Amino acid sequence: MKIGWGWKIAGLYGGFVVLILCLVISANKQRFDLVTKDYYGEEIAYQKVLDAGKNQSALSRPVNIHANEKAVTIEFPEEFKSKVLSGDIQFYAPVNSDWDRSFKINTQDNSVTIARSELKNTRYTIKISCQVDGKSYYQESEILLHS
Repeated sequence: MKIGWGWKIAGLYGGFVVLILCLVISANKQRFDLVTKDYYGEEIAYQKVLDAGKNQSALSRPVNIHANEKAVTIEFPEEFKSKVLSGDIQFYAPVNSDWDRSFKINTQDNSVTIARSELKNTRYTIKISCQVDGKSYYQESEILLHS
């Protein structure tokens, strides 16, 4: 039995339609996580983050971040020694929003230690936002945690 050219064109067109439908269905199943739940509200207040970043760049050195198998240690510059630090440390995982973590800063010993059991083995963007003596500071750093 011989298939005519009309049936071949119809089969090619039908295959194309099936391929497009598969792509549309798989695209609808994708998860799109915003950085935060209130993304637009935070975008409006972004000038404060820019000012805090300028304050951070005026310090003697940036915040140091070290990781080993047991903990992630965040060391603040010497200017903050024996001063009360308050603020937040956010671990943002671009892979999955369920892996995001946030920790409060409340220290006088110039460093914060976070147990690795609190974090997943992935790449994190660490957003450090702190206040010292009424002045705000902000720094973003990336770290790759693996076992």
